[in-house]
Amino acid sequence: QVQLVESGGGLVQPGGSLRLSCAASGFIFSLYAMSWYRQAPGKERELVATITSTATNTNYADSVKGRFTISRDNDKNTVYLQMSSLKPEDTAVYTCSVEQFSGRKYWGRGTQVAVSS
Repeated sequence: QVQLVESGGGLVQPGGSLRLSCAASGFIFSLYAMSWYRQAPGKERELVATITSTATNTNYADSVKGRFTISRDNDKNTVYLQMSSLKPEDTAVYTCSVEQFSGRKYWGRGTQVAVSS
């Protein structure tokens, strides 16, 4: 079965950096685009970044452009989110997701990122 397991979250000071990882299994990772979402307390889930199957194209929410970088390693079945210049408003649970060709979407459990001094 499809499994997505995030890691790398934690507490960081404003201006700091974190790298999130999402290890995927149960499907042919190299065939699918992957996305990172986040959800802050009391807010709706937000699409943060997407990367195509071969990493040819990436897209970012305006709120993270220039600060976050999504990447992937198809040999390791892992997608990453490098986050820099972090702000308190980046505090959220970050979750990776894949939408299969069937249209079904799968989600990991998420990793908590807290940005605070």
